[in-house]
Amino acid sequence: MAERTYLEAIAESLRTEMQRDERVFLIGQDIGAYGGAFKVTNGLQETFGEWRVIDAPLSETAIVGGCTGAALMGLRPVAEMQFADFVSCAWDQLVTVAAKQHWRAGTPVPIVIRLPSGGGFAGGPFHSQNPESSFAHVPGLKIVCPATPSDAKGLLASAVDDPNPVLFFEHKHLYRRIRGDVAEERFTVPIGTARLERDGDDVTLVTWGAMLHVAIEAAAALAAEDVSVEIVDLRSILPWDSDAVLNSVRKTSRLLVLHEDTYTAGFGAEILATVAAESFEYLDAPPQRLTAPDCPVPLAPSLERRFLPQVEDVLHALRELLAY
Repeated sequence: MAERTYLEAIAESLRTEMQRDERVFLIGQDIGAYGGAFKVTNGLQETFGEWRVIDAPLSETAIVGGCTGAALMGLRPVAEMQFADFVSCAWDQLVTVAAKQHWRAGTPVPIVIRLPSGGGFAGGPFHSQNPESSFAHVPGLKIVCPATPSDAKGLLASAVDDPNPVLFFEHKHLYRRIRGDVAEERFTVPIGTARLERDGDDVTLVTWGAMLHVAIEAAAALAAEDVSVEIVDLRSILPWDSDAVLNSVRKTSRLLVLHEDTYTAGFGAEILATVAAESFEYLDAPPQRLTAPDCPVPLAPSLERRFLPQVEDVLHALRELLAY
């Protein structure tokens, strides 16, 4: 084991996958000579050459379309969108082409789209979105949202192995702020399997990505008040581990879903609907979700902080659930 930042774990996983499989190549804007907008791919072009770490033109459509074609020819491309927000330019290639290719012709499309996402750094409305729920409605795609360095490394390895298109949402705010022990050898984390971050009896808190760390801080504060919060880190939202959530809710009888994406039609709604349909008789309070409001991400740091769920917001929501 070695301590790694979230960014270092992703970079290490990319290097490992390229070393073990010559079919793996990287493509994206400024990922080669410059090393990527966030320096995740720094040094990889020098190691593997310009044909395996490709500086692409400013066209997300061309990047994803090219990756789909390369995958159909037997390669395993990993594309970087400089910001997750820009993946909307490649919507047609992802949703209409890559996601449906297996149903159309029975052929695998093993592409990974790395999506630096989320707020917390005053990037404004065009560089801070969490568009995961937009793609969660699309059969044929997989969506992972790691919250820890170890999960980032293991889930990326699984994404490269997977025969389906995988959207890999890596949260920018975590890149250099989160550290943790990571196995130095290659390992995988199964896509679609949640992780129990914290065992508890009084209320279930389901989350993923950067909000896990907000949840952990809130749970620690409530522990001082003798309240036991169980935290389920989904890690993947397509597929998502409904069994882990349902089992936890059946134990605690209360549920709060926390995510950074906006409220209406966010993935939290899917979780609440499933719990209401399959575990209604176990509930002692209406299941709730705490999210960002339905508006674009503000640019001003003070407004962005109001936009993103904070520890105090989680504490308020949990106390209301417990008092119901």
